[in-house]
Amino acid sequence: MPDKPLLEQIREAAPLISVGILTADLMSLGSELKLMDTAGVKLLHVDVMDGCFCPMMTVGPGFIKAVKTPLLKDIHLMIEDPLNKLESYVAAGADMITVHVESCRHIHRVLQKLGQMTNANDSRGILRGIALNPGTPLDVITPLIDELEMAFLLAVNPGWGGQKFIPSTEGRLSRLRQMLDEAKKEILVGIDGGITRDNIADVARMDVDIIVTGSAVFDGKTPLENAKFMIDAVNDAAGK
Repeated sequence: MPDKPLLEQIREAAPLISVGILTADLMSLGSELKLMDTAGVKLLHVDVMDGCFCPMMTVGPGFIKAVKTPLLKDIHLMIEDPLNKLESYVAAGADMITVHVESCRHIHRVLQKLGQMTNANDSRGILRGIALNPGTPLDVITPLIDELEMAFLLAVNPGWGGQKFIPSTEGRLSRLRQMLDEAKKEILVGIDGGITRDNIADVARMDVDIIVTGSAVFDGKTPLENAKFMIDAVNDAAGK
């Protein structure tokens, strides 16, 4: 992506897929990531789970730092009390960090602290995002709206891949867009969870900027072809 503010980069390129790498072949991760670059993927999504906020445990800053890629690192923190852990993820090269509103008492303070931090890669900034579980009311966004560049709606309950897309997500997305329009805020909106080859085009038509997908790309068979399919479906739905 060109050398310009990160928010501007993403907004100009949207809609985009952000490809989750935890279902990739980790023994051949370098080769897998090169395939994503070849396919035209721009965002690399990493789900960080601590076994507390989520029932699963996945990876941490050491893994993220070890991932060598020209793609932007989109880090989704599904962890309890992220405030004192932010520095390690920023130092690991995160370009985008999303935290859950349900993860701590002082989410506003988390976002403020993140807004004061510098991207370890260059001066393009760090995008701050919040994520909402399917059962979390949208109104929690209102007091946070001035500290955000991104808002993600989870279309599954966090914890495991392979879950089905929750249909009510479409209505929640529409209401979120309305809230942002009324507040005159141009915040990137994303959907995370339950994205497949079968529904990617339908989701892309929901007026969304970032669509997170993982196992639909890294299926252990044809990741390059899968990534191209997903990108083409999103571009076609958006008329690009």
